[in-house]
Amino acid sequence: MCKVEDSMDSALSVRGVTKRFGDFTAVDQVSFEVEDGKFFSILGPSGCGKTTLLRMIAGFYKPDGGTILFAGKNMDGVAPNQRPVNLVFQNLALFPMMNVHENIAFGLRRRGEKGPAVDKKVRELLERVGLPESGKKQISQLSGGQKQRIAIARCLIMEPTVLLLDEPLGALDAKLREHMKVELKALQAQVGTTFVYITHDQSEAMVMSDTVAVMNNGRFEQIGSPQQLYHEPKSSFVAQFVGNNNKLRVQLRREGGLSIARYADRYDLPLPRAFEEAAMKEEHDLFIRPEAVIINPPSDRADFHTLSVDVTSILFDGGNSRLLVKPHGTEDELVVALPQTRQFDHIRGGDQINIGWDMNKTISFARSDWKLYDEE
Repeated sequence: MCKVEDSMDSALSVRGVTKRFGDFTAVDQVSFEVEDGKFFSILGPSGCGKTTLLRMIAGFYKPDGGTILFAGKNMDGVAPNQRPVNLVFQNLALFPMMNVHENIAFGLRRRGEKGPAVDKKVRELLERVGLPESGKKQISQLSGGQKQRIAIARCLIMEPTVLLLDEPLGALDAKLREHMKVELKALQAQVGTTFVYITHDQSEAMVMSDTVAVMNNGRFEQIGSPQQLYHEPKSSFVAQFVGNNNKLRVQLRREGGLSIARYADRYDLPLPRAFEEAAMKEEHDLFIRPEAVIINPPSDRADFHTLSVDVTSILFDGGNSRLLVKPHGTEDELVVALPQTRQFDHIRGGDQINIGWDMNKTISFARSDWKLYDEE
């Protein structure tokens, strides 16, 4: 379980929250704090418990254990409509029979507010979300990105302590989703409201968030900045789920004070840190990022792991281009980032090349049964 320090500046505090459905535990002793004005994402695969957690925060589900606080105030027994929180759904739930102005004003009018004061608040919020001339437009006249902004504006006008967003970009096409990641990050910074964002898309979480919690099987595996999760994963699950990683199955042994990873019964790969003696008896997974792998590395680097490989495929995708390679003597397929300097334009499928990486950029964990995709 991730340990979280209490903070007097927290917009949201979740302490030991648990939710069960019969014999199934959907959320298991989850604790975290979200500082006021921050963008906090909960990232995990489908079925990990993140939406159940969000619904408990919103008040739609009652926890079976633990406490939820907004700005230090305990929410036990507080109904959803009485909590200082609003929720943006994936389908946005805008009212098609109302224009933009009426959609945004809806919550205030339901609360009994009337007259010019409501209109003034709507106009000010349309300015803040960058759509000052859109008040009279119908929802059908808006682009996907504009609808996102209006859905968020409708929530922000209620001045929530926390805005909850349940995979709001999931229904958008790929290009608009990329654009909206930048838009949402900028909008959150501009309005200063605390965002708690639920997603299974690591790119969304990494690009937009100040802090990300990685969730798996009802628990938080790790909480940290996007950079910490990427460069310093604390578990095999995080190493596989956050970013792209090559995974090599190895057996460890101790030799001359060093920990050596034996790969495919033919490659000895020194590791940057010594392992406990007990760990030497375990099978491990060795992880290396595709961008850390160098094509045809210098042969005089003692701190480099070097493998001879066959090129199986070249996947051209501009700055995201990659080589798929198979180390000699294995059936494994590794991914190598292909720099677009044109230095390697001569490489073709079927070529034999060497690849290598700095031993200090490897991470190893005890063998995990969890699979990102179906693996043999």
